[in-house]
Amino acid sequence: MNKETQLRNLLDQRILIIDGAMGTMVQRYKLEEADYRGDRFKDWHTDVKGNNDLLCLTRPQIIKEIHKQYLAAGANILETNTFNSQVISLADYDMQSLASELNVAAARVAKEAVAEFLAESKSTDTDRFVAGAIGPMNKTLSLSPDVNNPGFRSVTFDEVADAYYEQIKGLVDGGVDILLVETIFDTLNAKAAIYAINKYFRDTKHAKLPVMISGTITDASGRTLSGQTTEAFYISMIHSRPLAIGLVQ
Repeated sequence: MNKETQLRNLLDQRILIIDGAMGTMVQRYKLEEADYRGDRFKDWHTDVKGNNDLLCLTRPQIIKEIHKQYLAAGANILETNTFNSQVISLADYDMQSLASELNVAAARVAKEAVAEFLAESKSTDTDRFVAGAIGPMNKTLSLSPDVNNPGFRSVTFDEVADAYYEQIKGLVDGGVDILLVETIFDTLNAKAAIYAINKYFRDTKHAKLPVMISGTITDASGRTLSGQTTEAFYISMIHSRPLAIGLVQ
């Protein structure tokens, strides 16, 4: 039985638990600039503290340890540590060239965490999955960053889709079981991610992975940052036939 069939069969029977936030767990380690840099990036020309995704390369044992803590707490689905692992967000650290490598590494760390946890715990419950986390990125397609120019956009749909395409390839190459479009606050960004997912699987003829979508409600009005109600967001996403759609606030 392949992973997708196993996943869908389980969801027909019971609720599966997804892990929690990575960022707050990383904060517990009180890492400093040198910890983020490691040996490989010790002479990097910009500060990198706060680039949690980089830890998949410089401190993979920390990320693996966090994954295993969530597994021990009962998580069935682990999210990869790739919230910002695409070229647009990585530009903050001038690390665009690492996008593909980060996604492959993060997926492998998560898969290794699952394998080690199952071996160490001698658990007969092998229902554990890795979801490739595709974050919302730090630029929005629906809103202008310039209050004096509402028609201005700092990024195009094609640029966002291309960034996500590269990320998706890395996650799939690393062996994820699910693709998770997560914490999306802009429906158009989410559509770019869905477009990139479909294009990747169409281009590569790779067996399509199940997709989960997590949207963000930003305030008490019950709307996304780009102005959609919960129902409107759902209707905008359902064409992608996701395995699940969730909301966070």
